[in-house]
Amino acid sequence: MISYAIVLAAGCGRRMGADRPKQFMDLAGKPVLAHTLEAFEQAGSIDRVVLVAPPEQVGRCEAFVKTWGGRKVSAVVPGGVARQDSVAEGLKAVGDEAGVVAVHDAARPLVLPEQIDAVVGEARETGAAVLGTRVTDTVKEVAGERVLKTLDRSRLWSVQTPQAFQADLIRRAHREAARSGYVGTDDTALVERLNAPVRVVEGRRDNLKITTPEDLQVAGDILRRRGETPALALRIGQGCDVHRLVEDRALILGGVEVRFDRGLLGHSDADVLSHAVGDAILGGLGAGDIGQHFPDTDPAYAGVSSLVLLQRVAGLVKEAGAEILNVDATVMAQRPKLAPYIPQMKSRMAGALGISADRVSVKATTTEGLGFVGTGEGMAAQAVVLIAHRKNAEGAQKG
Repeated sequence: MISYAIVLAAGCGRRMGADRPKQFMDLAGKPVLAHTLEAFEQAGSIDRVVLVAPPEQVGRCEAFVKTWGGRKVSAVVPGGVARQDSVAEGLKAVGDEAGVVAVHDAARPLVLPEQIDAVVGEARETGAAVLGTRVTDTVKEVAGERVLKTLDRSRLWSVQTPQAFQADLIRRAHREAARSGYVGTDDTALVERLNAPVRVVEGRRDNLKITTPEDLQVAGDILRRRGETPALALRIGQGCDVHRLVEDRALILGGVEVRFDRGLLGHSDADVLSHAVGDAILGGLGAGDIGQHFPDTDPAYAGVSSLVLLQRVAGLVKEAGAEILNVDATVMAQRPKLAPYIPQMKSRMAGALGISADRVSVKATTTEGLGFVGTGEGMAAQAVVLIAHRKNAEGAQKG
């Protein structure tokens, strides 16, 4: 009897406040979704996986599966408007030979293969099963701000995913919900409406759902306690750069064109801010400087956008098994005023580096008329970067 898993990765993760869906955010050196798919790869009870992606991200997810491994992924399909719609789209890609279908949120990357096997095994025997944990807090029913009554917590469970069902049952539950216009908070709610029994399988509290940036930090701590990630070796890199101001050049800072009567002179676009950040990152990697990687004698880099150079530096970070934790940079310029451009600078550089904009800080200052910056001859920038190394972290710490 073939068992399928529908992995729901179609959410946009608005509460994360990031520039990309949470399933693609980094967790202990690899994307959240990679952890989730790996658990289903290792679960002996699952034969095939249907990955439900945001409609505009289907191609990206197909490439993701090839990059991060997904031998069991048989289809990547676009999701719907709401979670229930996405499950329905996933069911369309489940073959008629399916005996059991498990539904799981991609944002629960800490699920263990044995938990998946336990839920699928129970569903195979009884029809439907859900992973959950007993409620330990006292729970009140409240209207407005007034407590109405205290609920009997001995009968209360917090449910998680995966939730598993015999294939005919979950298909029938979704058909009936669509016919009646019913929207449930999870798939077991749809099955309960059919008066079909749902069994609970006791899970673990660390099978948490990634919803906020704090959840990512907690998940990383859990993985470290499980011994699934090496200890971190933290390194600081610093960089600085200087360029002369000349006429007939665009002024580019942090990948943003700033309105000014002059621009910075250089072989590339002379983006002094991006160059300082790139040098700081390379310093944190112990990998030299941008002059070594992108020499001004190479015509390939003539006029190149420094955001392209930052993207290549970010590639070196990934190859090293490292992660950029934060960037703090300062531009020194007497004129023009840079404050209106700073949010866009942060966003552009964060995008090039593949990190969220909240990890990038950009400040601007004058030199009170002193030096070459104060006289308007040029501009300078300094940057400090904190990098976490994961590969060979233990050896790095000992060294």
